[in-house]
Amino acid sequence: MTILRIICSPRGRASESYRLSQRIVERIAGAADGAAPSVTELDATALPHVDPDYAATLSAPLDPPDEILERGALRQSAELIRSLRDASHIVIATPMHNFTVPSSLKAWIDHVVRVRHTFRITAEGKLGSLSDRPVYVAISSGGEFSESGAQRQPDFLTPYLRHVLGTIGLADVTFFSVQGTARGPAALEAARAKAEADIAAHAFGARAIAA
Repeated sequence: MTILRIICSPRGRASESYRLSQRIVERIAGAADGAAPSVTELDATALPHVDPDYAATLSAPLDPPDEILERGALRQSAELIRSLRDASHIVIATPMHNFTVPSSLKAWIDHVVRVRHTFRITAEGKLGSLSDRPVYVAISSGGEFSESGAQRQPDFLTPYLRHVLGTIGLADVTFFSVQGTARGPAALEAARAKAEADIAAHAFGARAIAA
């Protein structure tokens, strides 16, 4: 079992989303049979944006020659896609920024959602090329987005991630969240307790990746 954890907060391992993701990793490990899983961590905040060669490749009918593929954003993209293919489980630790994904997570998405590599275009639309596997998203948010009421804020993060990950073949996506982190220590502890209860109630398994 191999877990790819993508860290998207500028606070890194000190972030609430990372703390929540650790609970998820522990539960995945606890559900595994045999040896402890290997965990690979990727700091998405260090990723560069895509470059002109990458942009030109997206609109071309074929990939460019190897000398272009092996440089810049195209090389970075290939490495990120390889780590994604190699993982049996993906854990994304992310804050919600301005109602949606932070720029660091968007940069990772732009690298891995790549025509002819993780999806292909068909007469029926875009078809994912990756084998499905569990994806767990640990979200931290200063406000609340899942409760009803006047204080509920918009949520463009979860529907966007579900759609864009599904585009490359990753449909098994589960969200856990710590919400209202900006509302003081008592609210934070309550939100943590709820998130950990949700994780405890979830059936984590070591489902094999389909061939």
